Amino acid sequence: MKQRRSPVTSVVMILLACLVGVPLYYIVVNTLKTQEEMTRSPLALPTQLFLGNYQQIFETVPLGRSFVNTLIVTVASIVVMLFVGSTAAYAMAMRASRFNRIFGALLLLGFVVPGQSTLIPLYRLLVDVELVDTLRGLVVIYTGGSIFVYFLIQGYISRLPFEIIEAARIDGAGPFQIYWRIVLPLIRPILATVGVFQTMWIWNDFITPSVFLSSPEKATLVLQVYRSVGEFSTDWPGFMTMSVLVLIPMVVFFILTQRHIVDGLLAGSVKS
Repeated sequence: MKQRRSPVTSVVMILLACLVGVPLYYIVVNTLKTQEEMTRSPLALPTQLFLGNYQQIFETVPLGRSFVNTLIVTVASIVVMLFVGSTAAYAMAMRASRFNRIFGALLLLGFVVPGQSTLIPLYRLLVDVELVDTLRGLVVIYTGGSIFVYFLIQGYISRLPFEIIEAARIDGAGPFQIYWRIVLPLIRPILATVGVFQTMWIWNDFITPSVFLSSPEKATLVLQVYRSVGEFSTDWPGFMTMSVLVLIPMVVFFILTQRHIVDGLLAGSVKS
């Protein structure tokens, strides 16, 4: 039987969507205006299509290099996080003990500590190993997100049919063979879900690159947006144009991967 949708729910959702969409409309519309037209009528549609802001950004900002920097950091960090988090969750699930529960509780305490309070110690550590102002240093820092990945995947692995794993053990498969050939294919939905969340976090992160990167040629896309704000005056249409160009890859990425988010969360909520 088809469930009827409440009209009140539909109206509330439409209003919330409009509320969320107003800032995006404001930004996109003003990228097609001059500074004077934006000041005069910021919420109105442009009187004519003006692409000078986009042309200026592409001519003055090294977007290609910043895009490559962001892509390298994001892909490398996600690969390491998913591998470390999934292998750790697999190991803990295979050897359940009181020590593992205590260790998990200690890891959980890490979420209580604000990340901003650890920036100075992290900076000093990276100075000692000569990783400050390098993309490798950012990857090392972001791999700390493996703890978050570990907790999400551990709950998913606990719902797997362990009879398959026991059968593989009887057949002589080793721990890594079981992980690679059995566990990894079974946890692909949650891996995709966690990968999407962590990708959006790293791509949009500002504070970590701003602290650990200083060279202009190593800047990420978000840093380029920040640097487009002048000290005494700001070209707001140019600033918004930069913001739109940075958002486009993530919007496309989210549209292409939103199915994996829903599938991963639903699959993990039902015991096989």
